[in-house]
This record gives sequence, C-alpha cells and structure tokens, in this order.
Amino acid sequence: MPATPFVKTVLGDTPYIVSFSDDLGHTWSADEPTEVGGGNTATSPDRLILAGLGACTAITLRMVAARRQIPLAGVEVELQLNPDGKPEAGNDIVRKILLQGALSDAERAQLLKVANACPMHKLLTGEIRVHTGTVSTITRGAFTRQVGGGGVKVWVDAPGGDVQVR
Repeated sequence: MPATPFVKTVLGDTPYIVSFSDDLGHTWSADEPTEVGGGNTATSPDRLILAGLGACTAITLRMVAARRQIPLAGVEVELQLNPDGKPEAGNDIVRKILLQGALSDAERAQLLKVANACPMHKLLTGEIRVHTGTVSTITRGAFTRQVGGGGVKVWVDAPGGDVQVR
C-alpha cells in the first residue's frame, strides 16, 4: 500500500516564493505573478491544482487504456479555472481532453467516463475537510516507503534532522 502523501511547504525571505518537498524526495516551487507582488519565478498555487487534475486525468486514461487494450496513442488535457469569471458560489474548472489514436466512439465514451473517475477529480468534486492548527516547531514527520516486498518507515526528528529507519 502506498504511503500517505505528504508535502512540506516552506516560505523563505523572498515574498511569495515557496519551496515544496514530499515524502518521495521530490522538490518544486511556487510563486505568484508579478501583478500581485510575486516574482513569477514558478507557477502559482491555482495552476498547481489544475496541473494535478490534468496529470491525474492523463495518467489514469493511459493506465485504463493499457489495461483494456484500447489503442490510445496520446492524451492532452487543457484546464481553466473560472474562465467566465469567479462565480457567486464555488469555482468552475473547465477540462478539455484530446484523446489521440484510432478510437471508436464507444472507446471514447469509455475513456471520458474514466476521466471523470480519476482520483483527483473525485477529490476535487467530493467533500474535503482541511484540519488546520499552528505549532511552535515542526518536531517530526514519518514517511513509509515500499521497498521490495516490505515497507520501511523513516522517522525524521527536527530540528536536528535525526533519522531512524525501522
């Protein structure tokens, strides 16, 4: 079973530039556009949400097409947040999917259904609860990684950065 996704976000001295790291060892960053005071050095948080949905859509379509032996040659996903302006309530995401390959109408319909069932689509259209609290210091985090047939739990105790592997 995969580890519970974990992302750490750090805002340094430069206004609006944040760096991210995750439990899989990846790093990336975000920033705000110059018109809102950012440096436009990386994509903005709302675009990260759109990118997550687009990536999940394309990956899920590829996985299902391979499993069902559907001749999907490629996928392009375009997403827009509130293209007609901010609605009175909620938000609108418009997602356009280009399915490439010699696909029948039935296969296209199947893949559209799959796109609407990708995990990020379910997350964004379902009930989301965000539990927020403040702490005086981040004291530790735990990550579980699958290695071979077993799991390895890594505990990182801050601020010294002591690491234990179990």
